[in-house]
Amino acid sequence: MSTSPFTINKTPKPIHSITTKNRKMAGLFPHPDSLEIFDALSQYESRSMHGQLPVVWDRASDYQIFDPYGNVWIDFTSTIFVANAGHAHPKIKKALIHMIEKDLLHTYNYPTKIRAQLLKYMVENTPKNFEKAYLMSSGTEATECLIKLIRMHGKYIQKTKPGIVSFQGAYHGRTIGAAQIGGNAQSQEWIGYQDPNIHQVPFPYEWGLNGVSGKDVFHRHLDELGEKGVHPERDISGFIFEAYIGWAASFIPKDYVQEAAKFCKENGVLLAFDEIQGGFGRTGKLFVYEHYDVEPDLIACGKGISSSMPLSAVLGTKAVMDLPDVGSMSSTHSANPLSCAAGLANLQIIFEEKLVDASEEKGDYLHKRLNAMKEKSNGYIRYVTGKGLLAALIFYDPVTQKPETYLPSCICEKAMESGLLLVHTGRESIKLAPPLSIPYDALKEGLDVLESVVLEQVKLQHAA
Repeated sequence: MSTSPFTINKTPKPIHSITTKNRKMAGLFPHPDSLEIFDALSQYESRSMHGQLPVVWDRASDYQIFDPYGNVWIDFTSTIFVANAGHAHPKIKKALIHMIEKDLLHTYNYPTKIRAQLLKYMVENTPKNFEKAYLMSSGTEATECLIKLIRMHGKYIQKTKPGIVSFQGAYHGRTIGAAQIGGNAQSQEWIGYQDPNIHQVPFPYEWGLNGVSGKDVFHRHLDELGEKGVHPERDISGFIFEAYIGWAASFIPKDYVQEAAKFCKENGVLLAFDEIQGGFGRTGKLFVYEHYDVEPDLIACGKGISSSMPLSAVLGTKAVMDLPDVGSMSSTHSANPLSCAAGLANLQIIFEEKLVDASEEKGDYLHKRLNAMKEKSNGYIRYVTGKGLLAALIFYDPVTQKPETYLPSCICEKAMESGLLLVHTGRESIKLAPPLSIPYDALKEGLDVLESVVLEQVKLQHAA
């Protein structure tokens, strides 16, 4: 096991030449000409934006990423779960070009035809419990909207306190409200205070239940809140669940969610899901919550809602969505016409090209391959998680039995040099999320590359 921290190497070095239908790598990597870009970003941009693998994106098409120097990658990131319909889908490009050519780039909150078309199509093609929607620009805005609606509803039905329950270690965004319902105490230190009506409970990881049912864990969490002076029936206005814990692609135990939904229904508590990362087909269902067989009151969506442009949404019942007064929820770029055009085209693609079914079918193959990889990993891959075209490999050191963070970073770097781009989390996981449109031959080739790199790096790690 390596004890040194992993650092991203930006020094050009020779790599093996690769030319296939789906990948191309040659010469030095990173390319010497890319150093000027890295230097400019380092000099003029806050370092908080940095930390990604050194792939200079020039263009992306369907499941492939191209840099300016002739290299081509199979994309297993979908630009962090955005490009569900594939990069630069022709129908999305056509919709954007049409809007640009009619000179409609920004409208603030004035009515537009494209906004009405998107909202109508989205509401009519999502489950019947969602009757209205509110459009925004980013996932963290959508999360803040959940918080506002839950608290307004709690006040409306005269809850004693505007309490919200969420999971420790979840990720909901970087604004103050979103940060307080996600993360942990260390990640929240910058805020300077903790909202006394936000209550975080431990995430019930599937590997940590130790034979205890999810239902019992839920009631244990309620008891723990009670011990802290919180009366769940009176003081809680809503639960906000990250539909699966992001860094690990770990799903909540189904009976935990169902017991939470039962509690919410019996006590006038809203059940909300953050679907920003997993919504619109990523996990083999339109929304992640459908795996749990519940009906939430609210969901927050983003990323895959447009496969391209900044767009997010909250969907819910009329009774809840219409709680805010007229004009009290708009923002400068809400329902931007370009984003709406991309969103409408994207949703039409997802339904018409049956990409949700494709995610489920290709996901079966993906997970079969990953579980076979796990068996060959000499114990380094402890868990394979996820559903559909979402997966994570969770690494542990088989000797120390502790999470292994160095190895997955090395695997991401070596895969990149072999023409495969993975989601580099910087911790004991690697995440995989190819576009739902990826053809089987590219999916197979990407997994072949991943398996080769994993086994090579596991061998080196074991020898060390």
